[in-house]
Amino acid sequence: MRQAFVKYILSLALFGSNGVAAAGIHLNSYEIVLLRSALGSALLLALCVLSRREWTALRHRRDLAYTALSGVATGLDWLLLFEAYQRIGVSLSVLLNYCGPVLVMGLSVPLFHERLTLRKGLALGLALAGVFLISGQAALGGANAWGLLCAAGSALAYAALVVLNKLARKVEGMESAAIQLCFAALTTALFVGWKQGLSMEILPGDWPFILWIGLLNTGLGCYLYFSSIGRLPVQTVAVCGYLEPVSALLFSAAFLHEALLPLQLLGAALIIGGALVGEGIFSERKAVT
Repeated sequence: MRQAFVKYILSLALFGSNGVAAAGIHLNSYEIVLLRSALGSALLLALCVLSRREWTALRHRRDLAYTALSGVATGLDWLLLFEAYQRIGVSLSVLLNYCGPVLVMGLSVPLFHERLTLRKGLALGLALAGVFLISGQAALGGANAWGLLCAAGSALAYAALVVLNKLARKVEGMESAAIQLCFAALTTALFVGWKQGLSMEILPGDWPFILWIGLLNTGLGCYLYFSSIGRLPVQTVAVCGYLEPVSALLFSAAFLHEALLPLQLLGAALIIGGALVGEGIFSERKAVT
């Protein structure tokens, strides 16, 4: 459980830098997502082949179907989120996207019979308070309506991918990540092909950022993410997932010069505190000492 938790946190930190990498690419959001998913899936498939891992997914067809559907939800999540990046900025987009864990936590009670404990409720309350503090001022200042809608849609897709991944109990690790990324790439390719065709003009200066977001953030990041969330309680995934918008906020402030206001800093502290409370870190330390 602890190893899965560490892998999950590392994946969130990588995902938090997606907006910075995307800002350096002179393509539209759909093209960025297509390149991201294609490069990430190619890397994971190559690693699976080189490691000579035995593929077990075909033995568990129901779990394979859930894994594939989670990949489709991943593709939709990225398409909507990266469009929101370009419409309303990285910080607000990621924070609205992370309304998804609230939906996940609610769904975990009827779907997985997880008990909503007082500690998890407190953690969620802290995280939500942080999100409202961070995004409230930006929302009041006015934002592109289509961008807000895309960010909200990405939250729904995020909730779907977590729930579907949790249902696929017998397909996990690198195999799960590779399958999901392949279906994410297929989903984005079909959408981009339908919307504008698959040809695109890539500037030489775009390639470092494309490789960054495709191989590191997506290939490695998705392996860490998908190989961990199936081993963690859904409510843990929901609460600690708020660390991604915190890292995205910090990265966007440092590299994209998006302003960090005092209320946003307080909100970030509440989100981090909520994640720590949700994992019981404070209670564990007290028990040890």
